[in-house]
Amino acid sequence: MSFFNKLFSREKKESLDQGLQKTKESFLTKIGRAVAGKSTVDTEVLDNLEEALVSADVGVDTTVQIIDRIEKRVAKDKYLGASELNRILQEEIAALLVEAPDSGFRDFETPEGKKPYVIMVVGVNGVGKTTTIGKLAYNYKKAGKSVLLGAADTFRAAAVDQLTVWSERAGVPIVKQQMGSDPGAVAFDTVQSGVARNADVIIIDTAGRLHNKAHLMEELSKIKRVMKKMIPDAPHEVLLVLDGSTGQNALEQARQFTAATEVTALAITKLDGTAKGGVVLAIAHQFKIPVKYIGIGEKMEDLQVFDKEEFVDSLFSIKN
Repeated sequence: MSFFNKLFSREKKESLDQGLQKTKESFLTKIGRAVAGKSTVDTEVLDNLEEALVSADVGVDTTVQIIDRIEKRVAKDKYLGASELNRILQEEIAALLVEAPDSGFRDFETPEGKKPYVIMVVGVNGVGKTTTIGKLAYNYKKAGKSVLLGAADTFRAAAVDQLTVWSERAGVPIVKQQMGSDPGAVAFDTVQSGVARNADVIIIDTAGRLHNKAHLMEELSKIKRVMKKMIPDAPHEVLLVLDGSTGQNALEQARQFTAATEVTALAITKLDGTAKGGVVLAIAHQFKIPVKYIGIGEKMEDLQVFDKEEFVDSLFSIKN
């Protein structure tokens, strides 16, 4: 496939296959019916494929584009058999997904000249934001980086407590204040402390309240402004965490957050318990934002770096 295969250990691929099992089973049952007894890709096959993609929560817009691309290939190559549909499907889906401009994140490396590398994490409550931050911290530390966490979600007492637990699990320090403190002040203290400690990576949690877009916009802008006082180009990354098991609802959250702030990367969690894994494709395609991480389980290692070819292979390959 690509040189990324070398980065992708067999163990990780097995975890990915396992994590996406529910979506895959549901999808392949429908695809199996679509191509049963067919030697060529005809309109009926494409209609059934369309239905299978929509039911995996790939989304109507993305599905229409995939079907359109496959139709064009079928028209160009008259001898395309139903057996080749799977390969074409994988190629066309992978082609729709945006790659991150920098591939260093795959090894939890940070870009040169960005020290500390500041990641601001956004997302509504309950999507696995705190867990994702803990797992990111663990992976960066494992890659030899010094990490500092900032608990700037000060509206929820549980948020600071949860992040503290994850900081202990990952073995990294945390900057926090009492509940109700000014999130901007926590962000500033975290960045200031990170610079003083010569930290490699700073990860800042933010409040996940969506009831008022203007307020959310204002709050996130303020956090960004105070960071810039210490590090003019911070945050270097705004990571939006979405719960993949909510399907189209995750798409709506992505819409709200991208309207409120600039989002540079996505982490999609809870894909192990759902048949809606196709939503990853819908979000990545619709917003043209790279998916960097996916959550496929509870363990620290279950936050995986997203590799589009491996993901598409795990989800859509028809093989035992």
